[in-house]
Amino acid sequence: VQLQASGGGLVQAGGSLRLSCAASGRTFSTYHMGWFRQGPGKERVFVASISRSAGATYYADSVKGRFTISRDNAKNTWYLQMNSLKPEDTAVYYCASRSVSGNSYYSGDYGFWGQGTEVTVSS
Repeated sequence: VQLQASGGGLVQAGGSLRLSCAASGRTFSTYHMGWFRQGPGKERVFVASISRSAGATYYADSVKGRFTISRDNAKNTWYLQMNSLKPEDTAVYYCASRSVSGNSYYSGDYGFWGQGTEVTVSS
């Protein structure tokens, strides 16, 4: 499975961005999809995830109520709508998928990764 993330950019605090992740290749093995982020000098952490079948969603506490993850199975694409952005949301955002069902907050459980897209939120 190959993942291609896009949609990052520079935005002012309070603004919005939508990230996209397009999967290609053996997409039938994509059971659960997610987004992680890695801020400057920080570890990569879980942001949100969604199950391919039921569409169940999971969020980090820091983004609940502001970010929404969704998917379009026909396009093999999932999205991260980010609203009310804060400077602390500044990071490189990575999309990821795993070939087993069920959520995980641990990056090591995701076998496929996109290249990352940079999000910068100015104050």
